[in-house]
Amino acid sequence: MVNPDNNSWWAVSQEQNLEVTGSTPQGLSSREAWIRLRTHGSQLRVRKKSYGPLLLFGNQLRSPIVILLISAALVSFSLGDQTNGLIILTIILISSLLGFWQEFRAGMETKKLQNMVEVLSLVLRDHVPTKIPLETVVPGDIILLSAGSSVPADCFLLECRDLFVDEALLTGETFPVEKNAGRVLTETVISKRTNCVFQGTHIVSGTGKALAIHTAEDTEWGAMAHRLGVRPDPTDFERGVRRFGTLILRITLILTLLVFGLNIFLSKPAMDSFLFALALAVGLTPELLPAIISVNLASGARRMAAKKVIVKRLVAIENFGSMDLLCSDKTGTLTEGNVRLSGSLDVEGHPSGSVLRLAAINGTLQTGFANPMDEAIMLASQHLTLNAVLLDEIPYDFSRKRLSVLAKIGDQPILIVKGALNQVLDACTTYETSAGETMPLHDYREAIQGRYGDFSMRGLRTLALATKVMDQKLKIDRSDEVGLTLRGFLLFADPPRLGIAATIKELKDLGVALKIITGDNRLVAAEISRQIGFHDPKILTGLELGQVSEDALPQLAHLTDIFAEVEPNQKERIIQSLRKAGHVVGYLGDGINDASALRAADVGLSVQGAVDIAKDAADIVLLDRDLEVLIAGIKEGRKTFANTMKYVFMATSANFGNMFSMAGASLFLPFLPLLPQQILLINLLTDLPEMAIATDLVSEEAILKPQRWDITYILKFMLRFGLLSSFFDFATFAILRYRLQASAELFRTGWFVESVVSASLIVLIIRTPGASWKNRPSWALLGLTVIVVILAISSPYCPLAGLFGLVPLPASSMAIMGAIVLMYACSAELWKRRFFKSVIVKKLPMG
Repeated sequence: MVNPDNNSWWAVSQEQNLEVTGSTPQGLSSREAWIRLRTHGSQLRVRKKSYGPLLLFGNQLRSPIVILLISAALVSFSLGDQTNGLIILTIILISSLLGFWQEFRAGMETKKLQNMVEVLSLVLRDHVPTKIPLETVVPGDIILLSAGSSVPADCFLLECRDLFVDEALLTGETFPVEKNAGRVLTETVISKRTNCVFQGTHIVSGTGKALAIHTAEDTEWGAMAHRLGVRPDPTDFERGVRRFGTLILRITLILTLLVFGLNIFLSKPAMDSFLFALALAVGLTPELLPAIISVNLASGARRMAAKKVIVKRLVAIENFGSMDLLCSDKTGTLTEGNVRLSGSLDVEGHPSGSVLRLAAINGTLQTGFANPMDEAIMLASQHLTLNAVLLDEIPYDFSRKRLSVLAKIGDQPILIVKGALNQVLDACTTYETSAGETMPLHDYREAIQGRYGDFSMRGLRTLALATKVMDQKLKIDRSDEVGLTLRGFLLFADPPRLGIAATIKELKDLGVALKIITGDNRLVAAEISRQIGFHDPKILTGLELGQVSEDALPQLAHLTDIFAEVEPNQKERIIQSLRKAGHVVGYLGDGINDASALRAADVGLSVQGAVDIAKDAADIVLLDRDLEVLIAGIKEGRKTFANTMKYVFMATSANFGNMFSMAGASLFLPFLPLLPQQILLINLLTDLPEMAIATDLVSEEAILKPQRWDITYILKFMLRFGLLSSFFDFATFAILRYRLQASAELFRTGWFVESVVSASLIVLIIRTPGASWKNRPSWALLGLTVIVVILAISSPYCPLAGLFGLVPLPASSMAIMGAIVLMYACSAELWKRRFFKSVIVKKLPMG
């Protein structure tokens, strides 16, 4: 296979593109496709980059502090101090391997879950239409496109019928673009290449057959992403992590530079002072945070999968827990989703079999995306004999809101138009009475609108149906949708789900408000909302929305309960305005026109049966279209968030206290209070229990309200508990130095044991705001804590103690260290309760 010229493939013939890609109109054989996939690798989309094991391990070593430590170890080797150099490198390697293993395992688990909801493409393989994972499409594949399909590659159209494509993601074009097979000029810009479809776009209506030319990084989207460094917008949680990282970096830099400078000023050895300052920096930095986050997210994703919630983008779990606003259409989520035809009436409101038959011909013959209302019509009319042949059609689109079919009924071509009432009425000039007479529409229009209002107030969705005799015409276009005769109405019922009002109340009790975004008219939306428990809802229509300025919309959207008569391109604007108002917004959608809103939301939610583009754009996919499933997912998201925050509080408070104490002690002692390798060993040992934090149990209080990053709150916690830790550290210093007259080695050993034991036990105390003995930890967390405590106590007596500068402690010293730890634990328990009583419950991010 030879790659086509990237600058002109759209300007050559079908035959040339087929020849250059080594393909045929019948597609590739399975063997040829497999060879191409092996040759070129899996064509992963640009926005879903993956990392191999080596690169993932390398990421563990990219921290500037780790790089400095490695450099310092190399300097130690060069100065002949092989022992210290080897110890530092060994501890760095162990920490990095632990982080790597946790992230690698989390990634593998996540990949398995994501495969459950992968997006498929329909291609010709061995002359047979075959569904394959979108990422495995290769150049030369023949792709069959239909409404709702994601375009998996840059493609040359071989044939198409009424094909409209949403290219907003690539070109910024708001409205769908019509496509036609053929050739365009070489210099034609992307937005005008009507004979091509591009990766990252999706089909709105119609059908097509296309030849894949370029995939992945070779596509226009891939080139733009590479050139501009396109990345998904950071989530609320990611922004919180970034702010937290900035805070820790500032504290670390200030403390490290201050300690190093003062130790040099006090004439202490430069190399020892440098290594000590670096070790302090490592001790203060929660370097396992990326691994802890990955493990927490993967564990949360696994628990959510057990509850029929599949996570595609891991960081969305944290936003799921932070979500305080859910926007959703009503169909299938708030309602049963089993749309049924409630009636087919003539214009005067009488039951009409003729209207049902015409609607059945329109719905059955159309080749585009069959929506639930078409399926309801076909189910209700399955006993009818249609005897009609499709001649041509104009697919439904969201600007016309009509579906037109030219059908040959007997010997007569008839144009049958079905769609939203006002849009069909605009194309009509006459109507047919119950007696079969044709009358001017103008004088009867008010009565029709009144009847429409009555239907809507009963919660029924209404479509209009109109016809036109076409005098042997075999093709139609939009100009033919004029001069129609209104024939009647189609009424659809979709009652609320049983128990949905209680479910919505449970959402509200969890701190998640529900807003409905629907294309239905305001009367239908108001009636359905009343049935599901809304009292006097504030309703805003799409027309009113268009008259509101960008500055005023966030506040107005915040106060609105239902957005009715909304156009597809207004959904994204609503979501963005709600985010500007300070909400963490989830959007639940499953339709062709939901993709942009799903991408705009903090949490994009779809369902397993959604169209491809909706599943592709979503962060989370529900295997069951039920808000109860969603509630279970929200609770799991909050548990994951709570466990992540536990690590942040444990690491920052204990680390800050210990490192602050060491920094202060180094200024007053004639020797370094701890050796660099001892600090690194403390950091490694105290991190071990915290790696089991993902398994920890979470109290009910922690999932009652949405949880978000609060840097001010974290800083207060860090300072208060850090200072408490420092108080007992300085007490330990005083006893070791002045009461026990400890030598440098004995001093370091005593503090080493006290630091590890106290930091490990404090994990069990500050992990919950309630009484520690009433909220037991997970067995994994408890077991690892006990193991680390045993290792710390026994470390001065093990064969490797000398390598770390540890010496055996007298029994009296060990007893004193134990008493200090016990007093610290009791003080921390009391201090913790006082602290948590002083904060607002909704800010409590621990469980």
